[in-house]
Amino acid sequence: MTAPTKERPVAAADSKGKKGKDAAEDGEEKKGGKLKLIVIAVVALLGIGAGLYFFVFSGSGEEAEPAPVAGIVLPLDSVTVNLAGGGYLKIGVSLQLTEEAGETAPDGSKATDIVIDMFSEAQPTDVTGNRDAMKAELEQRIEEAYNTEEAGDLVMGIYYTEYVTQ
Repeated sequence: MTAPTKERPVAAADSKGKKGKDAAEDGEEKKGGKLKLIVIAVVALLGIGAGLYFFVFSGSGEEAEPAPVAGIVLPLDSVTVNLAGGGYLKIGVSLQLTEEAGETAPDGSKATDIVIDMFSEAQPTDVTGNRDAMKAELEQRIEEAYNTEEAGDLVMGIYYTEYVTQ
């Protein structure tokens, strides 16, 4: 003889195959999941907006100094310089003056002295291999010598007019 078994009542399944109480919890999770997604998206957009505002509108508060306006070009006499490692360099330089310098050109002897001083210490490999770097350094030295607070910005650049090594 077998004992009668009692069957347990089964909760009715919803359309997705989930049972009563579980279906209600999933509905709340979906709503909560969408809400979380919306909150995260809003926070991300606010962060991006704040970052763009910072990069676009932030600044030191001071206006940038306007670029100097080119004036006349002052050609200097070519100079032949003995290089430190042997050989020589014949170099000609012109100074690009600013409008602030006016029509009366400053004395070029200071620039000629800087050229002689700089290139007489140079090796032949520096003169031939690092021409652009040496020009940048020469330009910086000349601008520092001529552009003072008392005189203003007189020189804005240099040009090589002659550059021969042997």
